[in-house]
Formats: sequence, C-alpha cells, structure tokens
Amino acid sequence: MSTSAVVGNAVPRRVALNALIALSLLNLLNYLDRNLVSALVEPLRHEFGVSDLRIGLLGTVFLIVYTMAAPLFGSLGDRGIRTRVLAAGAVLWSIATSLSGFAQNFVSLLFARGVIGVGEAAYVTVSASLLADYFPRDRRARAFAVFYLAIPVGSALGFIVGGLMEKHFGWRSAFFIAGIPGLLLALWVLMLREPQRGIQDRDQPLPAAASDEDIFTRGKRFFRIRPYRLAVAGYTAYTFAVGGLTLWMPAFLERMRGLARADATIGFGAVTVVTGLVGTFVGGWLADRLLKRYGQNAYCWVSAVSVAAAIPFAVVALTVPSPTIYFPALALAQFLLFVSTSPINTAIVSFVAPQDRASAMAVSVFMIHALGDVISPPLIGLVSDHSSLAHGVLLVPIALVACAFFWWRSANVQPAHEPA
Repeated sequence: MSTSAVVGNAVPRRVALNALIALSLLNLLNYLDRNLVSALVEPLRHEFGVSDLRIGLLGTVFLIVYTMAAPLFGSLGDRGIRTRVLAAGAVLWSIATSLSGFAQNFVSLLFARGVIGVGEAAYVTVSASLLADYFPRDRRARAFAVFYLAIPVGSALGFIVGGLMEKHFGWRSAFFIAGIPGLLLALWVLMLREPQRGIQDRDQPLPAAASDEDIFTRGKRFFRIRPYRLAVAGYTAYTFAVGGLTLWMPAFLERMRGLARADATIGFGAVTVVTGLVGTFVGGWLADRLLKRYGQNAYCWVSAVSVAAAIPFAVVALTVPSPTIYFPALALAQFLLFVSTSPINTAIVSFVAPQDRASAMAVSVFMIHALGDVISPPLIGLVSDHSSLAHGVLLVPIALVACAFFWWRSANVQPAHEPA
C-alpha cells in the first residue's frame, strides 16, 4: 500500500486513470446505497406502518447527518491523507448499509441511515479534491463527467437492485447485497498514490489558502467569492428538486400512474441510467470544449441552459397522465438535468485554491443538502399526506426555476477569484 504523494510537474496518466476508475466505482456504490430506500418506499411504509411524511424522514435523517459531518471531513481532507479518509468512509457506510437489513423497527432503520450519512460525507467531500489534482484543467470536466456517471448508474442500480431483490427475496435482502462491495473497493482506494495538492494548477492565478483557518472561517471566505456563492445557491435549488424527484418518483408512478411496483422502480431506474450516462458525458465534453472560449464561465453557462431547458419537460412529465407522453418527457428532463452535473461540480472546485478544495466541497455539500434535499422529501410527503402526491411533486419544477436563475447569474460574473 502506498500513501506517498505524487510529485513533479504532472501526474502519470496511468496513475490518474487508475484513481479515476477506483473513485468512480466507489461513487457508484455511494449512490446505489443511498437510493435503495427510493425503491423500497412502499414495502417499508407497509412493514413499519408509517406515513409518507415519516418515509420522507429516512432521506432527511441521512442527509442531516451527512450534511453535519461534511465540514469535519472537508477540513480533514485539506490537511490529511485523503485516500485514508475516503477508505474509512467507504468501510463505515458499507457496514451501515448491511445493518439496515436487520432493522426491527422504524427507529433502528433511521439510525442506520444516519450512520451511512457519516461515511458518505467522508467520501464526497474529499473525492472531488483528489480528482482535480489528478487531471489538468483542459481534461478535468471530462474526468468529472466519468466520476459523476456514477450518479445515474448508481441511482438506477439502487432502483433496480432494490426492486428486484424486494420482489424475489424481500426488502431486507436489498440492503445485505448492497453493502459488501464497498469493503473491497475501500482496499483499492487505500492503494492509490496521492497527488500533490495544486500540482495541475501551478500556471493558474488562484486565491491564496489560509491553512490555519477553521472550516467555518473558510466558509465565510468562500462566500465572499461571488460566482461560488451563486453556484452553490443554484446547486441548493437543484438538489431540492432532484432529491425530491428521486425519492418520490417510483411511488408517484405506482400510485398516480397505476404502474406495478416492480415496473415503476425498474422503469424509472432504466430511464435514469440511460439519460444519466448520456447527459453527464455530454455535459463534461461540452464544458471542456467551451472552456477555451468562455473560460470558467462555461461551466455555469452549460449548467444554467440545460436546467432551464429541462423545466417544461419536467412539468409535462408530472402532469400528463398518458405514458406515451410522460415517459419521453421524463427522459428528456432527466437528460438535461444530468448535463449540469459535471460542469457545476468542476466550477465549484475551480473557484478556490487547490488547498481549499475539500473544504469548498464540504461547505457546498452542507448548504445544498441542509437547504435542499433535507427539506424536499418530507415536504413533498407532507403535501401528499394533506392533498396528493401529484400536488407534492410540483415543487420540483418550481425549484428548477430558481436553480437556472442562480446559475445564469453566476455565469455572468467575471471569472475572478477575488471577493465581490
């Protein structure tokens, strides 16, 4: 096992590609584990006899813990050996996922989901910082695109694995089978060679980092960078929308559109994986192509335009009952939403110094989840309890309007790093 830093003028290509594969596979499991609950909403609701509001809390408890733990791991990621932080997080969330299958009541399941949040916080805050140091700027968005392909693939596998395992073996089996692979991938991550911070950005004017600052002081400094705070504001609205859609869409298709449970989860998973693969790749490729012409503004331009274009399709998908209309509209909306994944995350790590990137991601994670998908699943569930799920999901396109606005504003800010 090697934990020595990669130094010199560049990271060897094979080292970077090995890291990209390992981190992407672990990210896939990250999203598979967190999306299992979406495929199991109905059996969990009947097993424990709880309301839609309480089912929504499964996502909220996970995200509250995840959000609160993120600043701690962001600080560790900027000061310590990042591969060790990543591996420890993977081990913790994998064990907690398996233990979810042993839950005897709703409270014990809530506790297990909270522990998963701690492990995933360690991974998400640090992984983007590592990737930025493995790849040069002109290939970074494409590397991030490969890494974030794990979102649609992992999410879809969560729906598909959850749906198939629940159908044939019961809902507990889904948690058991999802937890094991992460332990093996954690060993792979421990063997990665860690790159020197900022090795790919030595020729770029970046803001100075202050190593003696705590995470809260750093957060205040980041929010004085106007494009950063606008990007995070848009990302918060985006996460509100996507988080609510992800949790409730299989149940929406079952209840409001009359699909069988397995068809709803597996069908939504299939749409997610196809549109996610294509959309995420297109977004990363397009951002890299536009970088030379528009500079860092290209990242937020691509994100703003794609989300704005997704809004009408999202409205149609959630309001038109005909499957010949709502399924194609859902596919187009998801494709356009996934286009923004790589560019916006690349933008966030590009607005700060290399020594600050894990902290910048941690602050972003805290904000987008605390004000985003911590709130949206139970809020949609609350509207559903008092009205209908058809009304609850209409919060999604409203949030997307706010997202497109903030990212458009960020794209119009001069790409300077000094505080506004």
